Amino acid sequence: MATEKSGHKKHRGLMAIAALKFVNGIGLLAIGLGALHYLHGDIEKDFAHWMELLRADPHNKYLIWLLEKLSNVDEHRLRQLSVGTFFYSALFLLEGTGLALAKRWAEYLTIITTASLMPVELYELYVRLTWPRGVVLVVNIVVVAYLVVELRRTRKHKEG
Repeated sequence: MATEKSGHKKHRGLMAIAALKFVNGIGLLAIGLGALHYLHGDIEKDFAHWMELLRADPHNKYLIWLLEKLSNVDEHRLRQLSVGTFFYSALFLLEGTGLALAKRWAEYLTIITTASLMPVELYELYVRLTWPRGVVLVVNIVVVAYLVVELRRTRKHKEG
């Protein structure tokens, strides 16, 4: 009976992490598709069109900042963005699928890929401390710790 409950808990934990990976993967897929859409288009013109449709304040400092950033994006940069987002999207969707199917390889893959990016996340947090960066780092630490504990527990369970 106790193993059924712990198995159910593990399954819920893996499903929660899988859901997080699916959300990240689908979000990155959407960004990659958006980058491809604008490869031969005019981002600034489309952005201005949407701001007009939404009746956004053209003097809003955040919109002005975003428009300035968009004006610096060229085709080469969009290609780089789309390749990177498609790669990470595929990786997150692979991890999510493997975790949803409770595959051990997916647990190892998720630990390796998530932990490998933590030094970059720590550096980014050091350079500019923001709460979203802190939340991302904490979530990733929790994911890695959970998976490491689960892998150790299931290995001991099989040996014992």
